[in-house]
Amino acid sequence: MQPAGPFAISIRQRSAEWNLGMAPRSPKVEAAARTLILLEELNRHRVASIQILHLATGLPKSTIVRLMKSLCAMGYAANDRRQGGYTVASRVKSLSNGFHGDPLVVEAARPWALSFTSQHQWPLAIGVLDHTSVVVRFSTIADSPVSPFHGTINMHLSLLRRALGRAYLAFCPIGERLMLLDLLSRSTDDEDQLIGDRAQTLSMLRSIRKQGYAERDRAVDPRSSGTIAIPIMSGDKVLATVGMTYFISAIDRRELLKTFLPSLKTLAENISRSAAALK
Repeated sequence: MQPAGPFAISIRQRSAEWNLGMAPRSPKVEAAARTLILLEELNRHRVASIQILHLATGLPKSTIVRLMKSLCAMGYAANDRRQGGYTVASRVKSLSNGFHGDPLVVEAARPWALSFTSQHQWPLAIGVLDHTSVVVRFSTIADSPVSPFHGTINMHLSLLRRALGRAYLAFCPIGERLMLLDLLSRSTDDEDQLIGDRAQTLSMLRSIRKQGYAERDRAVDPRSSGTIAIPIMSGDKVLATVGMTYFISAIDRRELLKTFLPSLKTLAENISRSAAALK
């Protein structure tokens, strides 16, 4: 299965830039860039064949074969012949050891999110604002037996089409909301386009605030799953957003709002208190 959404597009765009010579090139830099693009894409799948990696990255199959042999030899990937493809190996964890950029709210969210998934099975994602999108900084997908996705860490999600983004845009202070809408109005990305005109977009955001939660645009793939998200607040400021993703066929909507929404709200309140304590 190929990845969907802005993250996958960015992989193809970065790969295309190297293939077309749009980025500065030298043999060593080009090899490093292709290796990182390949490893980044491999991390989106439980198992990926050469064909899947070729379609997703645009890299020649011969290049993929050569780079995958190097990644396997170094312990970053493994060739699982029983499943007919490649998987990431444990050494990839070492690549994030030096990163300490997560805000306190992400640290505060970890134990609460893990406890939620342990109890309810469905995966959670914690997203923080990054310019004109929300980026996923923590996920319990690895702890969920029923996740619709393999991985979402570092995915950039639209403020206007995705549940985590809508929850941020709808609940942030009015001045910030209007500024973000101004920035989005200048974007050429399809997912950043306003819902109708500006008045209709503001009306949608008011409805989200009134009901207390946001959901993913139904026109956004994959349509077999849904996400419900709410903000994690500190006063009138949105620290982050938290969303639960589920298979639509598995949860009745009444159960979603009666059982899971209250649990999400309690979760957000606990995270907010823990973040305040960490300060």
